Amino acid sequence: MSHSTKPAKPQAKLSHIRNIGIAAHVDAGKTTLTERILFYTGAWHKIGEVHDGAAHMDWMAEEQEHGITITAAVTRAPWRGHVLQVVDTPGHVDFTIEVERSMRVLDGVILVLDGVRGVEPQTETVWRQRNRFGLPVLFFINKMDRPGADFLRSLSDIRERLGVEPVAITVPLGEQGAVIDLLHKRLLRFAGEQGEEVISEACPEPLWAQVAALHEALLLAVAEEDDSLADGILAGEEPDTELLLAALRRGTLAGRLFPCYGGSALRNLGVQPIIDAAVDLLPAPLDRPPGRAERPDGETEEVVLGNDGPLVALVFKVQMWDGRRHCFTRVYRNRLKPGDKVAFIGADGRSVSEHVARIFDIDAGRKTKLEQADPGQIVLLAGLRHASTGDTLCAVDHPLSLERIETRKPVLSLAIEPAAGTDEEKLLEALDKIEQEDPTLQVVEDPETGQRLLRGMGELHLQIVLERLEREFQQRVRSGRPAVAVRETVTASASAQIHYTRPPSPDGKQPEATAWVALSVAPRPRGEGSVVSVAPEVRPEGAELTPEQRTALEQGLGLGLTAGPQQGAPVEDVSVKLTAVELFGPASTPDALAAAAARALGKALAEAGAALLHPVMRVEVVVPEDNLGTVLGDLQQRRAEIQSTAIRDDSASIGCEVALKALLGYATELRSLTQGRGQFTMQFERFDLV
Repeated sequence: MSHSTKPAKPQAKLSHIRNIGIAAHVDAGKTTLTERILFYTGAWHKIGEVHDGAAHMDWMAEEQEHGITITAAVTRAPWRGHVLQVVDTPGHVDFTIEVERSMRVLDGVILVLDGVRGVEPQTETVWRQRNRFGLPVLFFINKMDRPGADFLRSLSDIRERLGVEPVAITVPLGEQGAVIDLLHKRLLRFAGEQGEEVISEACPEPLWAQVAALHEALLLAVAEEDDSLADGILAGEEPDTELLLAALRRGTLAGRLFPCYGGSALRNLGVQPIIDAAVDLLPAPLDRPPGRAERPDGETEEVVLGNDGPLVALVFKVQMWDGRRHCFTRVYRNRLKPGDKVAFIGADGRSVSEHVARIFDIDAGRKTKLEQADPGQIVLLAGLRHASTGDTLCAVDHPLSLERIETRKPVLSLAIEPAAGTDEEKLLEALDKIEQEDPTLQVVEDPETGQRLLRGMGELHLQIVLERLEREFQQRVRSGRPAVAVRETVTASASAQIHYTRPPSPDGKQPEATAWVALSVAPRPRGEGSVVSVAPEVRPEGAELTPEQRTALEQGLGLGLTAGPQQGAPVEDVSVKLTAVELFGPASTPDALAAAAARALGKALAEAGAALLHPVMRVEVVVPEDNLGTVLGDLQQRRAEIQSTAIRDDSASIGCEVALKALLGYATELRSLTQGRGQFTMQFERFDLV
């Protein structure tokens, strides 16, 4: 990582900015595509290859070593008078939070597909994340130089698995090192040492005949989008290219059209057209609908991007940089300058004020000082000690909260302890810093064993954390075998009552506390979460519960759900109803009510057929066709629920659901069963009885 103090270039006009993300399933070629974008736009002077560990965007040592993207990296690239702010996101499911929080601040997405494998499991995950934020999408069907790559089959995959209609714009001719541009009716060749020279020529008739049906499909898609062009198109006329492009842009921004480009980033084939498309078809910040923010009084406020109105900016990521805490932030309204005082509403609902010390422009692992951050910009802020992922920075006298970023709960844990000679205090400090960066990572203490547990999204996630502890913080740890994080639930209804009493302390400082509570519990459908209620009709004899007492009872019930009777794991999918309460004058303090509610709930849970819920993963295994039978047999031994099998070009894919516990160490076993040729991906589906 490096940092320079030269002044950054002045902010481009909002209409000339494109905040875009590049996302895909792992190993589809996102980073390779990003490297070409940087090279062809002149933002970077050479192409860095992922397989050489030299990619500009994969700047972390762990990324270079493992050959995958782990952290979302931000950079800028100039093209045709516009500025592309590009975020290269990870494709591995263990780092899906990086995609989630990047999508939250982007305006559009280039979704990369492997031309051989089409839509893969993580492609579908990214697609669901993109849907949540309603982002316009361009598809880049990559690796079209590979044997088995099929552009038309990839289009069919998009149609079937993502449920949208793809519109082909460039058709790759891998063997000729060219693409056919259906929009301009041109053949594009890519010459020069790195494919930097685009040679455009009229498309020969025999080649055009092969793609005429795709050109027709493009025209019909535009006809549906633009009534003024429809009559001419249906009458067989060829509309003006500019009008076609304008209609295509409207459809793309509205999420009705999904332009598809083909090529091979590694072979420098077909990349420049997708950069053109980012400018021509993806939205500028002002093309996106206004954001909605909530005031402390519960009222909503529309946040229109621009200079008018009090400050609104969103922290979407925290990262330790040169040992200091930095916040990746997107500015939505007004401006930020070094020294500005900002406020945010913390997770506990209280307002916190801090000062922004410095502002930086970001280029992957390098940063450049800025004098101010303008609306639409993605910048790095230094000096904020408490702001964390999802916090909305706002003017001190105008507090607001934009929609927060969803984080998933960890499903795997490792028992860790300092290795010989490692300072425990320094280790805890290092773990705290990594935990601040990554909301899907948790460091907790097992209440039964006293062991320290590191919880994360998968084996690779935890492995990377241990590597970073040693490399960045010089902290070595010993770790046990990975253990699956479980939840608890109930399988039957039950009720319980308890009379809680705490005698006064001998010194008289703590008076007697007592309360009586009755409640019932019942199971809820899987995945629906727990519901806690203190019914309005619940009242002690001859009295009313005060709001403070009602809150104390609800807090006690909430506390009771944090640890179930079997393994002390959080309790899910349970309905808890407090049915009666008795007060004993001043002795029934809020603390006494909370303790009585928690203990009554613990007793009811123990009598309601407590059961463990294990994380169930959605898995796709891809193996050579010859190994299909062996791998299916092994999965059935692991009690997998097989949902689909498909064979394509001597390769078989198996879709199934399996308990995570049965998948620990599966990567090694699968390599052994397939002579190193099989691979699998998994993502968390739900907690369930196994």
